[in-house]
Amino acid sequence: MITELGHFALILAFAVAIVQMIVPLIGAHKRWPGWMAVAEPAAGAQFALTALSFGALMWGFVNSDFSLRLVVQNSHSAKPMLYKISGTWGNHEGSMLLWVLILTLFGAMAAWFGGNLPPSLRARVLAVQSAIAVAFFAFIIFTSNPFLRLETPPFDGRDLNPLLQDPGLAFHPPFLYLGYVGLSMAFSFAVAALIEGRVDAAWGRWVRPWTLAAWIFLTIGIALGSWWAYYELGWGGFWFWDPVENASFMPWLLAAALLHSAIVVEKRESLKSWTILLAILAFGFSLIGTFIVRSGLLTSVHAFANDPERGVFILGIMAFFMGGALILFTLRAGTMEAKGVFGLVSRESALVVNNLLLAVACFVVFVGTMWPLLAEMFFDRKLSVGPPFFNAAFTPFMVLLGLVLPVGSVLPWKRARIRRALRPLRYAFVLALAVGGLAWAMQSGRSLLGPMGLFLGAWLIMGVIVELAQRSGRGAGRWARLRRLPRADWGKAVAHAGLGVTMAGIAGLTAWTVDDIRVAQLGQPWDVGGYTLTLNEVNEVRGPNYQSTQAEVTLSRDGSVISQLSPEKRFYPVARMPTTEAAIDYNLARDVYVVIGDAQDNGGWTVRVYIKPLTNWIWIGCGLMALGGLLSLSDRRFRVAAGARKSRATPVPVA
Repeated sequence: MITELGHFALILAFAVAIVQMIVPLIGAHKRWPGWMAVAEPAAGAQFALTALSFGALMWGFVNSDFSLRLVVQNSHSAKPMLYKISGTWGNHEGSMLLWVLILTLFGAMAAWFGGNLPPSLRARVLAVQSAIAVAFFAFIIFTSNPFLRLETPPFDGRDLNPLLQDPGLAFHPPFLYLGYVGLSMAFSFAVAALIEGRVDAAWGRWVRPWTLAAWIFLTIGIALGSWWAYYELGWGGFWFWDPVENASFMPWLLAAALLHSAIVVEKRESLKSWTILLAILAFGFSLIGTFIVRSGLLTSVHAFANDPERGVFILGIMAFFMGGALILFTLRAGTMEAKGVFGLVSRESALVVNNLLLAVACFVVFVGTMWPLLAEMFFDRKLSVGPPFFNAAFTPFMVLLGLVLPVGSVLPWKRARIRRALRPLRYAFVLALAVGGLAWAMQSGRSLLGPMGLFLGAWLIMGVIVELAQRSGRGAGRWARLRRLPRADWGKAVAHAGLGVTMAGIAGLTAWTVDDIRVAQLGQPWDVGGYTLTLNEVNEVRGPNYQSTQAEVTLSRDGSVISQLSPEKRFYPVARMPTTEAAIDYNLARDVYVVIGDAQDNGGWTVRVYIKPLTNWIWIGCGLMALGGLLSLSDRRFRVAAGARKSRATPVPVA
């Protein structure tokens, strides 16, 4: 009964979404308040019905209802409760229902907290948001129904993919979808503004919190996925430039560009066309990511490789919304005249450079991701584009971005004198060079990557300190002035510092990793990178739904024991799939990463050891970036009724 109720709620939500898509849009066009007001209760009802549907599906997983085909394919009665719950979205159908649940949540939040918006704009935003929901409700109901029953239910299920039975992967998809889908709000605001023919400072203020929230969730989701890949897959890496990894990274880059561009719209009423275009493209790349993950055209370790029919449906959704928005953008481009003028040397110009670097970097990732598919389709050639291409093509743009950010942060608005603006940064630059030079002198190899990464990290962090010192002024009361700085300014400082920490961590890990693989004998120690490891014993262990070969390895240095590590090699009988569980000794300066392999004929065991410097700086930096975003999002200026400020811009008649 609960399953049928969930299915009925899904269909009813689809019907409500159709009403919300049509009625408020007509009301905004005709200036009928009653019709426009339909959007708010409809958005709330749509979310409540979708939540009921998702809850019914989760109930089926938690209670192991094997009459549901989806539960049979992705669960098992012996699975721990956390993975029964996460199994709800650990598959194509359930994850799409989660996707739509989050989409309706954002629409409901815009209705609940959008009282400061002009009624016509709010009605159009909610109508566009509901149009996206209509498309995906149709996709789920007609091609990916999660509530299909089995005529003869089996005794037990086939289990969830063992790689997904991990806390990191339990929380990674919801955060990622909150980021993906959150960008739909920026898209809805952009399309609504194009329909109204008005983009002004107030619009820039309205769109920033939604974009910022999406960017925060994307940052957390990408960091969780990267951390999972690092400790779960057993290859010792945090990023492989996998198509699905790239699918989340491209919207993140464009969302970062959109955030900086919206600042210029809000402060100077410039870059209007560019900001609207970024809002369209950011969500467009989220749809591209959905297509990559679910079409089955590109292979990945964590893609939902489904039949091409579903991929064609998603491609149609993407073509409709992206194509329609870009056509509307073309028709309205002439109405988005920039009001603020600025000099070649100014903060606005620095933000333009920032935008261009992020956008071009996104385009590089897109070309590298899609080129194998295009080459096979049009040239009948099978190509593989891997990390060497991305590292060589993408890294220069990030290096330039790291160099530009501190300079742009200290430049004044409108126009600046370059020498005067750069004078406070000279000591920071010298100190950053000293950090890079020290790394160069201490490293055993001659790679420039590690010192360059530490230089950029130090340069970004020192730039933040210089900017805060400038904002605090001189003389007595500087600490009080710092405390009174808006949270958005503190958020920017923390996020930029986090980017510096992440850059330093990536460079150190990439440049200075030590790798050792050997056949280790029980009780015989060996040395790797200044550490001594000893394989003490290997035992067979049974878990709740797996069998494990577990080793006990002692890690020591200079005769002192540091830790006992327990790497595992698990086998899941139901899924008939092995996994590798690395054992890691975490440290702020380095990780010691141990993986156990197969038994050898001579009685030994294959053991792989990595010494990975600065690894944890990567996720500390991501955490700081997300924290910076949260600080900015909590700024009082984002909670005040921005719509109360009357715009002097006159709406252009609707075409």
